[in-house]
Amino acid sequence: MPKFEYEVEMTCGGCSGAVTRVLNKQGDKVSNFEVKLEEKKVFVESDTLSKDDILAILNKTGKATIYVGST
Repeated sequence: MPKFEYEVEMTCGGCSGAVTRVLNKQGDKVSNFEVKLEEKKVFVESDTLSKDDILAILNKTGKATIYVGST
């Protein structure tokens, strides 16, 4: 399963909470995710969503988001 990495401009717990909320709304489309506020990184695992789909979801938070890569 691909693991996608994004850099998200998060400055506080509210920012990371917004990211968590939009990813939780995806249900079983997102297998697992990890939000690292201090590093401004978000890691998302999904079999059904593309890197661009996830980028669009993360952009709903209004935070500047950049796709970094996948592992």
